[in-house]
Amino acid sequence: MKFHQLFTASLHEPKKLAAFRLLSIGKVIQYIFVFIFLYTAVSFLQFVLGDHSIFQSSPELAEIGDTIGLLIYPIAFVLQLVIITSYLFIRVSIFAIIGVLLLKLLRRRGEFRFMWRTAAIAATLPILLTMAFEFIPMMQPYSIWIASVVHLLYVWRAATYYPKQPQ
Repeated sequence: MKFHQLFTASLHEPKKLAAFRLLSIGKVIQYIFVFIFLYTAVSFLQFVLGDHSIFQSSPELAEIGDTIGLLIYPIAFVLQLVIITSYLFIRVSIFAIIGVLLLKLLRRRGEFRFMWRTAAIAATLPILLTMAFEFIPMMQPYSIWIASVVHLLYVWRAATYYPKQPQ
């Protein structure tokens, strides 16, 4: 399945979200890393365009910033990449756990590994929302909550299409 097919289906087809549990884990990780690099690029662009407020907070940090010089940019990129990767994998894992609990409540069959794949693909819109809210200062305090509710709704809708447990 191609990236654009996964992308469009993840936005508005919960039945396919449930079917994505059968994708190989490599394809799902590849899909997530596209968004990790996109999110990192947006975050790094904000840093480059003037979000250096951390260096003005104390004279010691300003001195360290001057000492490092242009080396600050690759260091910032790598750190942002690591932080965003950790954040997204932890987020997907938490929503996969919630998804497994939803499967039990809905009396549906499924394992954590399948729900993890579904939650990873379902994270498409929440990731895009989080990136968009970075540019709207008044929405930043609420961005994590809005994205989490959207992610939960996508996982719940996908869970309703998992196969039912036999009686």
